Amino acid sequence: MSSAKVQPRVLVLRAPGTNCDEETAYAFEQAGAVAERVHVNRLIENPALKDRYQILCFPGGFSYGDDIAAGRILATRLREHLAEMVDSFVHGQGDRLVLGICNGMQVMMRLGVLTEGAGQDDLPSATLAWNNHGRFEDRWVHLVVDPDSPCVFTRGIDKMYLPMAHAEGKFVARDEEALESLGSQGRLSLRYATETQTDVVDDILPFPINPNGADANVAGVCDSTGRVFGLMPHPERHVDATHHPFWTRRKEQPEFGDGHAMFQNAVDWFA
Repeated sequence: MSSAKVQPRVLVLRAPGTNCDEETAYAFEQAGAVAERVHVNRLIENPALKDRYQILCFPGGFSYGDDIAAGRILATRLREHLAEMVDSFVHGQGDRLVLGICNGMQVMMRLGVLTEGAGQDDLPSATLAWNNHGRFEDRWVHLVVDPDSPCVFTRGIDKMYLPMAHAEGKFVARDEEALESLGSQGRLSLRYATETQTDVVDDILPFPINPNGADANVAGVCDSTGRVFGLMPHPERHVDATHHPFWTRRKEQPEFGDGHAMFQNAVDWFA
């Protein structure tokens, strides 16, 4: 008699200005998870709600209007009121996952949970800065995955084609030592690439291939365990094959869009 398939529960965190929570919840549900959109104020009032979930997701949008800097206000609220919750997902018993998408990655970078352990001190080893051209950029990008990365979300994925939409998404390492440390650990999991590229490259590719000028073409970063991952492109916006901008021109349609595999990897990790 086979056992029932495990259905992880996903906490999709909402805040004023979040606008990708419904799509992200849908993407997790399509992969077999149970997703719930929960407002940050509700968690502050009742932090014990965190115990219901196995996956914490910070979706995209403009939390608190991105006032001061992208993701900073939400990160500050989490640090001041929900630090124990964040710590339980990031540094718990290893049975939980954390995903941050676009504004969610910005929040995670402000919290320091993506790059910790990459430097020789407690100073941040990397940050996200304004795009090189100083404006919001919205386009589809080609991506390659570092095959040596421990990232749970990118397992078995070689390439992806996803949309990105951000103004502060340029990954900037503090120095060469920090960049080398992250790269040698496989933590620079996702890189911008050309359409035909199959391997990661460290030399910065030109715009628009690298849409923001990120160091080493970094589009996504994971922690040392691979359970905590943040990326600037939007996988939830390409979970269906018809999300592809040229889907009507394809002779054969795949079953899913490229982003679906990331959410499926998260669900399958609990099987």
